[in-house]
Amino acid sequence: TAVCWAGAMSLTLFASGCGSKRVLVPARVDLRPHGRLALVTFTVENAKGSLHTFATQRFSEAVLVAQPGVEILELGAADSLLARVGESEFGPLSARAVGERHQAPVVFLGHLKVSDVKPKARLLGGGVPRVEANVTVQLTVRLVSTSSGGTLWRASSTATETVGQLGLAGGEPFFSAQDPDDAYGELVGYLVRQVTWDFRPTWTKQ
Repeated sequence: TAVCWAGAMSLTLFASGCGSKRVLVPARVDLRPHGRLALVTFTVENAKGSLHTFATQRFSEAVLVAQPGVEILELGAADSLLARVGESEFGPLSARAVGERHQAPVVFLGHLKVSDVKPKARLLGGGVPRVEANVTVQLTVRLVSTSSGGTLWRASSTATETVGQLGLAGGEPFFSAQDPDDAYGELVGYLVRQVTWDFRPTWTKQ
């Protein structure tokens, strides 16, 4: 009968649905064999303030969550290291110095480039002014071997967002806020999620 046929079809669809399962696909890049990962504070171009340090912290957190068991050694800014080895920018000599001094086989380097800054002001409740700006930020991160100075992995991402509490200092945007998460956390969060995609396992249906 029609009722029995409908019931049979429903059962077939239910069974086929139950037959599918979710499978965890390993991360494209496994950092765990390296053990200890050095991390230099990201550099920033065309901006001042705390954007680069905030992004470095968020990147470190994302890597630790994505691949439990790795150890990240945060080295701070590379200025003193570059001066010691005589390089103007991080290169093979700097990489080897990190490996020898900190026993880290690899080091993360990142750079933020800020562009297209368009400030605007709006009034909050009670007539309090708030300065915001549309900004475009590109984040590029690479993983470098400390034995050779060669690049083992690289990723980049670009985003345009409205950020709050942005000022100007010497003609450059100044990222500084008591609560960076509130001011530009969404922007940094998006960039970090994109560049750490290769380190995260993903689920897929099979």
